[in-house]
Amino acid sequence: MKIYIIGAGISGSLIARELSKYEVEVHLIEKNPDVGWGVTKANSAIIHGGYDDPPGTVRAQFSSIGNKMYDQLSKELDFDFKRIGSYVVAFNENEVLYLKELKERGRKNGVTNLEIVDVKELKTKEPNINENAIAALWCPDAGITEPWEVAIAAIENARKNGLILHLSEKVVDIVVEKGKVKRLVTNKGEYKADIVINAAGLFADEIARMAGAEGFKIYPRKGEYILLDKKLNGLVNSVIFPTPTKTSKGVLVLPTVDGGILIGPNAVDLPVEEKSNLSTTKEGLTEIYGRAKHLVPGIDLSYTIKTFSGLRPENNRKDFIIGATKIWGFINVAGIRSPGLTAAPAFAKYIVEKIFPENLKVNLVKKKEFNPYRKRIPNMSYFNLEKWDKLVKKDPKYGKLVCFCNNVTEGEIVEAIKRGARTVDGVKFRTRASFGRCQGGFCGLKIIEILARELGISVEEVKQNYRNSWIIDGKVRI
Repeated sequence: MKIYIIGAGISGSLIARELSKYEVEVHLIEKNPDVGWGVTKANSAIIHGGYDDPPGTVRAQFSSIGNKMYDQLSKELDFDFKRIGSYVVAFNENEVLYLKELKERGRKNGVTNLEIVDVKELKTKEPNINENAIAALWCPDAGITEPWEVAIAAIENARKNGLILHLSEKVVDIVVEKGKVKRLVTNKGEYKADIVINAAGLFADEIARMAGAEGFKIYPRKGEYILLDKKLNGLVNSVIFPTPTKTSKGVLVLPTVDGGILIGPNAVDLPVEEKSNLSTTKEGLTEIYGRAKHLVPGIDLSYTIKTFSGLRPENNRKDFIIGATKIWGFINVAGIRSPGLTAAPAFAKYIVEKIFPENLKVNLVKKKEFNPYRKRIPNMSYFNLEKWDKLVKKDPKYGKLVCFCNNVTEGEIVEAIKRGARTVDGVKFRTRASFGRCQGGFCGLKIIEILARELGISVEEVKQNYRNSWIIDGKVRI
């Protein structure tokens, strides 16, 4: 049986890994040059507690279950995951009433350890919170991670277990005969397909239309962010939410897994034709700064190292669209907005263990030799000096520092290239080189030089990320 997954974001990568446990031929097709470069690349990176989503929704069905799966998943795939907890902060009695509603909603969703704390207790854990806060909803299960790292790790593990990965390949048609999926057509070829799983993020509606499956519309909801320097590490210790609104969980303040501070997002609904609009605006950044400062007055924009935006795939049903369709063999995994990162491990398992046998009447056979483990690229942050010294003696490139902001060595960059990085961003998302304070200002050229050397190309051919994103078009001294 040949199974094709469209889209290598967090949904597609975890579904691919789940399917790689079975005796089937699994292909993952991604139109971008690397994995996790769509919706997965730019979001709040939170593993939500699971209390916020309305009971009875598909989001609520998978969110709290997915949350509980992250401890084991991070252990198997060796990615950063910190269960730091979250607070929803109230500033008046009406907001306290809403905290009680959220707590009850959480109980119905299976989240039973929520607690409403007074400002005195809140201040013991978050001393920098606005002094006008009066209470907060504490969720100890919430956590943080790096979504692209989860996707990369899942695909590395799936490939070890047989996944066939197609990058820079765009699906242009899906051939259906007598109500069944038959073939997949891309810009590079045509493939016989028994089952197609549509995890195409912002473009899932277009893929569904190709198959003639049930219609829905995906429109982009933009969220802007400001990343602050690690010098503010400790400003907050948990994920800090305001009391949510009807359209958004609000502007958050949270630590990143590597010690920075992230504030955002706002929520701006864009027309369907603006699925590539990743611009930031003065108005948007001003809005999130004001709202974040209301939660944590000590936020200082002079520590800004990057502003960016991400797009969430919102849909007219306001819920995940997950399941089999009227076209046999075509499965939708669409509208994966927040809390998609949290829910993804749960619905990946659901698709393989429920939809395949119950809706498609396909019973997959497990591989006896499946290996669930993947090891991260070595970094001195995770090694003691004695262990790192042994690594340097074995491979001196691990003793040559390239990125001074995040302590990334030449050995790590070479290992990232061996694992699939072909661009500067490919190296960045696998190692955090150029992710720090200088944003590649000091290490960028050295990374280009290493990429050119290891790939056997000229420095002029090295790209930042996408097609035609060359960085050098003349002679430079490196």
